[in-house]
Amino acid sequence: MGNEAKINVDGLQFEWDVKQGIFQFEGQEAVLFWISTAMKSFFDTIEEISGIEASSLVFETSGFRQGIVVGEYFEKMKDLSVEEAAKSITSTYATAGWGQIEIKELNYETKTLTAHLKDTWEHKINVAQGKQHGSNFLSAHFAGIFSGLFGTSIWYEVIDQQIEGSEHTIIKYFPSDVTITQNIHQLARKKESEQIQQLEELVLEKTKELKDLIKKLSSPIIPVLEGIVVVPLIGTYDIDRAEELVANTLNNLPSHKANYLILDLTGLDKDMSEHTASLIENIGSASSLIGTKTILVGITPELSLIISQSAINFSKFDCFQSLQHGIHFALGQMGRKIL
Repeated sequence: MGNEAKINVDGLQFEWDVKQGIFQFEGQEAVLFWISTAMKSFFDTIEEISGIEASSLVFETSGFRQGIVVGEYFEKMKDLSVEEAAKSITSTYATAGWGQIEIKELNYETKTLTAHLKDTWEHKINVAQGKQHGSNFLSAHFAGIFSGLFGTSIWYEVIDQQIEGSEHTIIKYFPSDVTITQNIHQLARKKESEQIQQLEELVLEKTKELKDLIKKLSSPIIPVLEGIVVVPLIGTYDIDRAEELVANTLNNLPSHKANYLILDLTGLDKDMSEHTASLIENIGSASSLIGTKTILVGITPELSLIISQSAINFSKFDCFQSLQHGIHFALGQMGRKIL
């Protein structure tokens, strides 16, 4: 065989120009790849980069659009009927190594048909990939071909797959409003929805972690001297924080054998709400029920004004400006002092 060669197979022309590195099939330049190695690597790479779902749409879209080109080409050949065009296409594809393809139940009036595929190059790639379900390039490809031949949108449904144990892959084709563009947009919206959901879940997770951290760090109970504990109130208290504070304090007072509970209000927000004022009264009243007296410290002039304007009576509590004064008072009440 020289640098140039031609061969006709079943009426189809193959030509080689080895010197120029050109291979032609029916007068058009073509290329040859090994199916289970080179083409498998091509499919594997697309799936690895794009992900299975996105790559499936890539194969489907490219198969369909290539099919449209083929279908429109044969549709322009007015001397061929759709049946003759379908037979010519499958014969051409068989010669090109696409596998055994048979078109059955073709009805031009209803624009429906069934395709039987066996041992196609796509099937062989899927086998080499170790897949349990076939990919959809060829399924969509013939949908594109008959969309071009029929002049209307044709879509498909896979009935059986060879890779799942059937003798053939069987695909039904029918008119449909489904379009590749719609599928692309649907996948894009699905991806956006998934990303939004992931972000929402992340926000909820981080919010929960933050709340848990706040619970751990906020308003700890600090034993400063025997019989005296201090609880600093920090920031603003909503219902959840208030309940956590009351429960944590009351649960720990007995273990510290506390005679006096000093609530340090220094860290409270200046815009202390009625809810926070009510919280202070509630925790003081609850503590007294288990024998612990409550002292308020860290009351600034601004805070004292807010307290005086609230509807809650704080006169039952001993109040001091600084924590030091509160501790000395508690010690004095217990007949002790710091030397």
